[in-house]
Amino acid sequence: MDAVIETRLARIFAALSNRHRLQMYLRLLEESRIDLSKGRTHECFLAKLLGDARITAPTVSHHVKELSDAGLIRTQREGKQLIISLEPTSLALVKSVFAGAAARPTATK
Repeated sequence: MDAVIETRLARIFAALSNRHRLQMYLRLLEESRIDLSKGRTHECFLAKLLGDARITAPTVSHHVKELSDAGLIRTQREGKQLIISLEPTSLALVKSVFAGAAARPTATK
């Protein structure tokens, strides 16, 4: 695997290693499931992603920044609302890594 891709994957997995960021990303994936299957990007308001998470606004801002810096999401301001969408290239990269790992034969003893 190319070093650039390994570095990108390390940033992605580091961002997802936090429980709140993982919850936000998984919720966005769930919301996006139908649109992604049709090749479209789904947008979601931040408030919907947070669900029942009880975290402060500065913490939310930090998590969104980490997900964005890792290339997992895109953000866009619309008035006071923050709209978040998946970054499809990062999702495709992670999927390909796991699909490749699943396709490799496992060693038996």
